[in-house]
Amino acid sequence: MRTTPPNSSTTRRRWRRVASAVTATAALLLTGLTTAAQAQAADTSSSKVTWTRSCALPRHHGEMACNALRVTGGRTAFQQQHGITAKAADASSPSGYGPTDLRSAYGLTSAAANNGSGRTIAIVDAYDDPNAESDLAAYRSHYGFLPACTTANGCFKKVSQTGSTTALPTADSGWAGEISLDLDMASAICPNCHITLVEAKSASMANLGTAVNEAVSLGAKYVSNSYGGGESSSDATYDSTYFNHPGVAITVSAGDAGYGAEYPAASKYVTAVGGTSLSTSSTTRGWSESVWRTSSTEGTGSGCSAYDTKPAWQTDTGCAKRMIADVSAVADPATGVSVYDTYGADGQGWATYGGTSASAPIIASVYALAGTPSTGSYPSAFPYANTSTLNDVTSGSNGSCTTSYFCTARTGYDGPTGLGTPEGLGAFTG
Repeated sequence: MRTTPPNSSTTRRRWRRVASAVTATAALLLTGLTTAAQAQAADTSSSKVTWTRSCALPRHHGEMACNALRVTGGRTAFQQQHGITAKAADASSPSGYGPTDLRSAYGLTSAAANNGSGRTIAIVDAYDDPNAESDLAAYRSHYGFLPACTTANGCFKKVSQTGSTTALPTADSGWAGEISLDLDMASAICPNCHITLVEAKSASMANLGTAVNEAVSLGAKYVSNSYGGGESSSDATYDSTYFNHPGVAITVSAGDAGYGAEYPAASKYVTAVGGTSLSTSSTTRGWSESVWRTSSTEGTGSGCSAYDTKPAWQTDTGCAKRMIADVSAVADPATGVSVYDTYGADGQGWATYGGTSASAPIIASVYALAGTPSTGSYPSAFPYANTSTLNDVTSGSNGSCTTSYFCTARTGYDGPTGLGTPEGLGAFTG
C-alpha cells in the first residue's frame, strides 16, 4: 500500500495500525510463521465464526492487499439456517451461501431471462492461480443450474496483464483463494456470462492497473477489482491512467479494515462496493442486512477521500470530495459465501469466504446481468438515478467518525453501504 498519509486524522490512525500489522507480518515471515492473524466475527451462535486473511499484508511500498477473508471455524449463517453442525472449515461440502441464496437475496432469480448470455466479466487479481479453471468447474458442477465455463467452450479465459495465455505470473496461494472467490461469485450471479481472469504479475497498483487496461482492451464491459491500499497524491494519475473507461462498469471493494477511505475504491470512475451482514428473515423480502462490522478495525470500509474529486452524480453534502461507498452486498464472513478452492491456503476444496472481495464481483455481475452500459457513460452513476430499486440498509456502523453518515447506516445514502444493495437490476442500467 502507498504510505502518503491522508488528511483525516482518523484515517491516519487507521493506516498506522495497518503499518504496525505489516511490520508484525514481516517478522512472522522471517521466522517461518506464515499463518495470518485470525479475526473473530460477531457471535451468531454458540460457536463464534473465526477467519483469517487470504492474502498476506503488503510487505513493500506500493503494494495492494486483497480483501478476501477465509472462515476457519464456527458455524456460519448458512449452516445455522440449514441445521448443519459440521465445522465451518470442513472442506467436504459448502458451508456458506450459494448461488440460489444470493440470487434470492438480491432479487435476481428472474431478473434476466438470459442470465448474462453474450456478456463478459473480467476479474483482475495479482499472481497466478494454477487451479483456477478446474476449481471453477467444480463449483459450477456442484450447483446444477450453472453451465460449464471452460477454455474449451470459449466461456473461460485466463491471461496475464499483457494478454498472454502462456507467460503467466508466479503462483501465490493467498491470491489463489481470492481468485476462486471472485470467479465463483461471478458464476453465482451471472451464470451465462463469459469470464476473463486477468492476472497481474504483482500486487502493485501499477501492475494491477495495467491488468485493468488489458481487461478492457479484451472487450470486457464489467471489471471487478477486490483489492485496495492507502490513498495518496498519486491517485489522480492512477485514475486517468487505469480507471477512466467510459462505457465500462468497474467495481472496487471498499476494504475490510473498518472506517477509512481506500484506493482505488476512492476513484471517481469506479463503483465503490461496501459490505453487509446478510441473514434470512421473516420479512416479505425474506432477507435482512446491516453494516458489516466486527471491531473498530474489522468491517467494511467507507469514508471521505482526501484526494479524489467528487463525481457530479454523488450529492451528499458532508464530504466535499469522493465518498465511499456507492452500493454494497454481503461481505461478513459469518454470513459468508461458499467457494471451491484447491490451491489457496486451505487447499482442500470447499471453504467459506467473506470480505468486500465478495461484494465487488457480486455487483460487477449484477451490472453484467443488467446489460451493456451506454456509450460514454460512467456506470457508477446509475444507482444514483435509480435508488428505488435498491434495498436501503439502515442499521449498523463500521467505526467512529465525526460526520455520522460517513460510518453509520441511515435512511438513504450512507458511507458503509452507499445507496443500498441490489433488488433486481433497475439500479444498474443506464
